[in-house]
Amino acid sequence: MKSFLNIVSGILSLLVCLAVIGWLCWRTLQRSDDPARLIGKWILTAVVLILCVAATMMIGWSPILPGVAAVFGIVLTLIWGSSVGELMARPFVGMIDGGNADGEPVPLYSIAEAKRKRGKYDEAIVEVRKQLAQFPSDFQGQMLLAEIQAENQLNVTGAVETIDELVAQPGHAPKNIAFALNRCADWELKLRQDPQAARRALERIVELLPDTEQAQVALQRIAHLASPELLAEQQEPPRIALKHFEDRLGLRTRSETPQPEEPKEDTAQLAAAHVKRLEEFPADNETREKLAVLYAEQYQRLDLAEEQLEQLIAVPNQPPKQVVHWLNVLADVQVKTFGDVERARQTLHRIPELFPKSAFAENALNRIAYLNLEARAKQKSQAVKLGSYEKYLGLK
Repeated sequence: MKSFLNIVSGILSLLVCLAVIGWLCWRTLQRSDDPARLIGKWILTAVVLILCVAATMMIGWSPILPGVAAVFGIVLTLIWGSSVGELMARPFVGMIDGGNADGEPVPLYSIAEAKRKRGKYDEAIVEVRKQLAQFPSDFQGQMLLAEIQAENQLNVTGAVETIDELVAQPGHAPKNIAFALNRCADWELKLRQDPQAARRALERIVELLPDTEQAQVALQRIAHLASPELLAEQQEPPRIALKHFEDRLGLRTRSETPQPEEPKEDTAQLAAAHVKRLEEFPADNETREKLAVLYAEQYQRLDLAEEQLEQLIAVPNQPPKQVVHWLNVLADVQVKTFGDVERARQTLHRIPELFPKSAFAENALNRIAYLNLEARAKQKSQAVKLGSYEKYLGLK
């Protein structure tokens, strides 16, 4: 009974060893750069070992046995020397090239891009779809597909459908969703001259990403969408209107000298147009900024200018760069138009308070240091009136 258990345990141990050896061999084959060559080395090694055992049994214990063993050792060295050297050098090479670690699979669109450059748009789309079949939520691939459809095949409808599928997928970053819908708006305006469709695409950004910076940017773009008439004019060749030049300019008397033309648009009319625009679209930041500057420079109303700019600064989810711009405009109005250095200094100090440890804060502090120079530079210089001198002084 005991001998039977020993036999069974021996067989099991042998099977385990063979399984481990087989797994190691299979794993080695998978990671090998040349599996056929590796199998050849194993066969040669097995042949050499069989010959070595046979020679040892034939010779027995003899003084020439070490020499025979050395010969077989040299043969094995020739077979496995390069592999052993590569194995020893692998840790050091891995520090440079990353080793044999399996990288994360990523989609490759180089073939599709190459076919697109050669004008083979249908084939390029096929290649893109092959990659998307493996990576269905890849943003780059879906945008590439939509661009080929819209810009190369002029299939805006198909491109919009591709973007709709992208937007419906979960997990995309807000900036990517906004970028895709902005591209839709671009195609609607450029290729179909349809501002209403472009507006719907931009409104989706506001709906999908409320209370975000991307929504604010979309609102500003909606405020300045071109009308269909203007888009039609942009498609026509530009016309250059030539001014009429006086043909008797050198023969005119002093009384006939033309006077400079008055401004075409009255300041009051311009201000009224800005106010009307803001009543229709209160989120038009550009128009509100223009109105604030108009109040300051033309009407000398600092209170009204500050009110308009403070409304802009208080709008939530604005890009930091835009908020800093409006604070600098407010400081310009205060110091350059009204010469109030202290008030401008307080305005600029708000920038490091809102955005500490940023480039904006550093630039604001630098400007504060030179506010007095800005105020002096804007002061009106007094005209120096020259006296009258003898006309023929050097000829008398």
